[in-house]
Amino acid sequence: MEENKTYYTEEGYKKLVDELEFLKGPKMKEVKEALAAARELGDLSENSEYDEARNEQTKVVTRIQDLEELLLHAVVIKEGEVDTNVVHLGSTVKLYDFDFDEEVEYSIVGTNEVDALNGKISDQSPIGSALLGAKKGETVVVETPNGNLKFKVLDVWRVKNN
Repeated sequence: MEENKTYYTEEGYKKLVDELEFLKGPKMKEVKEALAAARELGDLSENSEYDEARNEQTKVVTRIQDLEELLLHAVVIKEGEVDTNVVHLGSTVKLYDFDFDEEVEYSIVGTNEVDALNGKISDQSPIGSALLGAKKGETVVVETPNGNLKFKVLDVWRVKNN
């Protein structure tokens, strides 16, 4: 994996692009209209609506810059290129958790796509990084600050887009 690059699934990359398009289009138009309306109210030095609109404009412009920077350094893992025999970014994996005697499922995603409540873990997380390169049937030990966790890889497949 290249340094200074951030890796994304196709779904994660599309979400960034969609957010950027929304912010540059409809959201920026809304902010400009709010600024114009606030200017019409008169004295800008004591105009809370104007201050609020300027703050919103700053937030939107900052997020646009952040997204553009993320996209500049983005590397998309194409779904069709995901080898389903090995765990890597873009894989979903079913594991047997020896400590809890249960099956768990995780999707390995880039750091900006993490959604722990929906089982999307980072390839940089302790579990995600330990699973990278593992194959179906292998047992993986994950070192954590609270001790080692032990998993058996039951199945590996591509991340499914929602």
